[in-house]
Amino acid sequence: MDGFHDLGGVQGFGAIPHTINSLDYKKVFKQDWEHLAYTLMFLGADHMKLFSVDEVRHAVERIEFRQHANTQYYERYVIATASLMVEQGVITQQELDDALGSHFKLASPARSNGRAALSGRAPFEVGDRVVVRNERVTGHIRAPGYVRGKEGIVVHRTTEKWPFPDTIGHGDKSAIFQPTYHVEFKTSDVWGGACDDGFVVVDLFEGYLDKAPQQGAASMVKTNAAGHGVPA
Repeated sequence: MDGFHDLGGVQGFGAIPHTINSLDYKKVFKQDWEHLAYTLMFLGADHMKLFSVDEVRHAVERIEFRQHANTQYYERYVIATASLMVEQGVITQQELDDALGSHFKLASPARSNGRAALSGRAPFEVGDRVVVRNERVTGHIRAPGYVRGKEGIVVHRTTEKWPFPDTIGHGDKSAIFQPTYHVEFKTSDVWGGACDDGFVVVDLFEGYLDKAPQQGAASMVKTNAAGHGVPA
């Protein structure tokens, strides 16, 4: 699901101040109320077992664009968690409105039931050249838009596995568990000549990746008018 949250490579924001923070409470949370957003999320996800963290991420993506643009990071998690609790029948819209003293705007309803992961393939190995599947879906997806269709190199594979986000993010507990891969991309391959030389490493689930075509095979493929690779 592509939206306001996926801003990698978008220009026009000017210089963005950045500092490396420790895990000290006061540096992680800039305002005293912010930790309550995460507390509320894990109350629903872990203690009450109402939904998964991926469902919360999907609910954040479902926040209407103008509302998203006018709220802070942790406010979006309050909205997302409240939306899921209403959808699960734990609280009502009226109860939220009464507590706020005005209308509490929730995230938009989901427009997709999600999708299953690709399975039955051999795992990728460190050093493999891979290409991110160039997919656009209406539901939850954790492959950033700016690397879809791009080729990179696997530099690490996790030993742990997690449920595929595009499935579990819609509440489907049949999600296949997969490892994730740290894939290194040349910045020029991702953003062209408009950026400094360097590399970016993105953590991607196995289901988002394909083996990159071999150099010899790649030279024998052309792209037709619809953008699909066909034999030359």
